[in-house]
Amino acid sequence: AELLIFFFFKADGTSAGRRSDSRPCPVSSTPQALGLGGRRGPAADLQEILEREVPESGGRTGGRSPGRAFALVSEDTKKEVKQSKELPRVLLLHQLSKQEGAWTILPLLPHFSVTYSRNSSWIFFCEEETRIQIPELLETLRRYDPSKEWFLGKALHDEESTIIHHYAFSENPTIFKYPDFAAGWALSIPLVNKLTKRLKSESLKSDFTIDLKHEIALYIWDKGDGPPLTPVPEFCTDAVDFYCATTFHSFLPLCGNPVKKEDIFFAVKTCKKFHGDRIPIVKQTWAGQASLIEYYSDHAESSIPTVDLGIPNTDRGHCGKTFAILEKFLNHSHDKIAWLVIVDDDTLISISRLQHLLSCYDSSEPVFLGERYGYGLGTGGYSYITGGGGMVFSREAIRRLLASKCRCYSNDAPDDMVLGMCFSGLGIPVTHSPLFHQARPVDYPRDYLSHQVPISFHKHWNIDPVKVYFTWLAPSEEDKARQETQKGFKEEL
Repeated sequence: AELLIFFFFKADGTSAGRRSDSRPCPVSSTPQALGLGGRRGPAADLQEILEREVPESGGRTGGRSPGRAFALVSEDTKKEVKQSKELPRVLLLHQLSKQEGAWTILPLLPHFSVTYSRNSSWIFFCEEETRIQIPELLETLRRYDPSKEWFLGKALHDEESTIIHHYAFSENPTIFKYPDFAAGWALSIPLVNKLTKRLKSESLKSDFTIDLKHEIALYIWDKGDGPPLTPVPEFCTDAVDFYCATTFHSFLPLCGNPVKKEDIFFAVKTCKKFHGDRIPIVKQTWAGQASLIEYYSDHAESSIPTVDLGIPNTDRGHCGKTFAILEKFLNHSHDKIAWLVIVDDDTLISISRLQHLLSCYDSSEPVFLGERYGYGLGTGGYSYITGGGGMVFSREAIRRLLASKCRCYSNDAPDDMVLGMCFSGLGIPVTHSPLFHQARPVDYPRDYLSHQVPISFHKHWNIDPVKVYFTWLAPSEEDKARQETQKGFKEEL
């Protein structure tokens, strides 16, 4: 069978909020797709992509430029691809489907099966910062019999059972392997066809999409009825080995001057019972880096000080409190401030890194940014920004939200999910950044965090939050070095 490979890049798939005066930056991660193949079809041929000009800084024409999709292909690789008879094809996932849950990939497998199974052997997925040596990748895949069911990738595993994986394999969490999307992962077409039959015969059972890479591996494994992940050493995230077919270059996004601290307002959700233990940690860690910050509570305490919103504290949800914060920000104060960030009192966040990230967005557009989760996406649900890692709003996003009639159905409704439902109804997509984290560093594989520049973590359970902040998030010389590295990397492109 003719070899056909698809590269899936993470991107929001829309132009909402993206700056039109800056170079494309890896700041969002709804899967986008870049495909490789030997025949022309519904996607652009990589030959055409390679021949286009990469826009210079300041030369974007609006929305997401295709430049990011191919800018990381080296000149040598371009020559090798142009000389090859197996020319790749480029696909962007958001162009294949307007379905809300397209970023979860599984709902699109039937389309891949119908459209590409006749003349294809593999589907290969990766992220927008993944760099690929195409001849090495083709050679690596040739080692595996394409007539069999294969699930290939760089293996990650949990060090301990974690809440983001619903404490799966709690007796031995290291036993289950799932792919590091940054290194790329591949499915053979026979496996795609098998999964398609299963998807048609039974709907996706999980209500929530939290960690896609783990959930896809669980679905494919199917409690032992499907193949486990086969580790492939050539799928890499570090460019340390000469045999790597893929590598991953991560840097702190910067699309111009960092947003000024005075343009970002931080709202900390708290309550009386946490004034004594959580607020001191906020002040000991990241609060000193904020120019504008207020603590919103159910009790006014002048020594902090906290603002009593008049909303009783609830044990869960906090929707009433969050909407009160949004209305206060928009209608009663802060009329010239571009950005609002709502965090929990046990969120740890890097303000300097957030300033860099926000340089890639236009606050005059509706932007709702953070770590994306999904609810009911297999049956027409919606995506939402999970609250613990921090929710970032542009002023325009808040204006459109409050101008609508979408509100909490109760004060203790889950605020992040209600917001996701509201923005979905308004046609405003949530924008995902993997640099926000709903959980603690110990809840993620070390290999996964090793190629990230994190912006936030959440929860104080069984950790020293001050140590976590100064280990992972505090401003440092290393951040400056990363910025210089990124600057040089962009100039090289």
